[in-house]
Amino acid sequence: MKNKENQTYEKYWSYTAAYTDYNGKKFISVLKACVEFFDEQNNTIIYAADKYESLQQCVCKITGITLLSVRKAINQLVKLGFLKPYLQGYVPEAKEYTAALTNNKRKNLLSKIVYSHCNFINSMTKNDETGYGLIKFFLKTLEEVGVVDNKSLIALMTIDIKKYPNGFLNQKELDDVFYHANKIGFMDRKYNQISHLKNLLCKLEDLQVHKNAIYFKTDAIRLFGDDDETRKSVRDPYLQRVYKAELEDESLFVYNSEKPKCMLEGLTYPVLIASHIKPYKSSNPDEAFDVNNGLLLSKNIDSLFDLGYMTFDYDGTIIPSKVLCSDIVAYLSKYKLNKSFINPKRMKYMDYHRKHVFEKRFSTDRYRNYTIQEELPLMAAEPNAPYGTTL
Repeated sequence: MKNKENQTYEKYWSYTAAYTDYNGKKFISVLKACVEFFDEQNNTIIYAADKYESLQQCVCKITGITLLSVRKAINQLVKLGFLKPYLQGYVPEAKEYTAALTNNKRKNLLSKIVYSHCNFINSMTKNDETGYGLIKFFLKTLEEVGVVDNKSLIALMTIDIKKYPNGFLNQKELDDVFYHANKIGFMDRKYNQISHLKNLLCKLEDLQVHKNAIYFKTDAIRLFGDDDETRKSVRDPYLQRVYKAELEDESLFVYNSEKPKCMLEGLTYPVLIASHIKPYKSSNPDEAFDVNNGLLLSKNIDSLFDLGYMTFDYDGTIIPSKVLCSDIVAYLSKYKLNKSFINPKRMKYMDYHRKHVFEKRFSTDRYRNYTIQEELPLMAAEPNAPYGTTL
């Protein structure tokens, strides 16, 4: 019975890579040889054993790789979605991949191919429809839970995604599935496959591994800092300091205090964050350092706000994400944004935050058709009201 269970679980998310460097010469040369072979056949071949043998021999001849390695490499290309099962040719992006001049271009193409065509159950001699959509399922789960660690990844690798109509797993479901996967020894038996899958995922656009867990890159940067010096140089450090100083001055004025306070909690934390309402990366030059496009927040509140776990209604009421635990929701319910920090321009930025930061990750129906025009009549007519102006 145990062997039968193992076979069922191993059907899903089974991925062992012949090559883990997707920009490497060997990976690209095998793909190019396959593309050239299919081009000679007009990119349409009905599967036959002798044709598959011809493909393998052709790739061996062009690349100089052993026959066993070629079989593994071809099946890797099928699982990733570059090649179609049963010698049905290749996807259009595969040819672009072989001609790409930069690693960034290949990363973009790899992300598109894997997202749309990846099926870890497939091989050149097998096409299982139940395996399509695995990467989409993973990404939706990551959106739901925020981070996929080793336990969560193992849980995902052992499921039939068709049994989950929501298209993702929540944290409780991940924990429950991992308990069973651990019970059957999945991690011990499939250590290499877990490692190969994680290697693939961290090479896709906007995904990053930090301390053995997978995050969206934007979340990882926010939580752990940015090691990319190029990205750091984009934000003008002087203008950023001026921007924060303006928010601090606004806080000092409203609270009539000697030191700046969190604009939500009203507490004098030793460290406060100049938090963008409309994300910096989405802002144009006029918006990027506009004081109305910011709030001075404590680290914890900034993290919740920046990552879309909370937002504000037009009157400053906190709208918590549906995924927040009840104790955090209860804590947030004690606070409301001081009306002195509310003006039409700031609330226009907040409208963006609700729809593109909060709604994007934790959708509700409340603000899907909500527009800033509905808010404006409730506010002061002056879009740049001075500090302390009440609405």
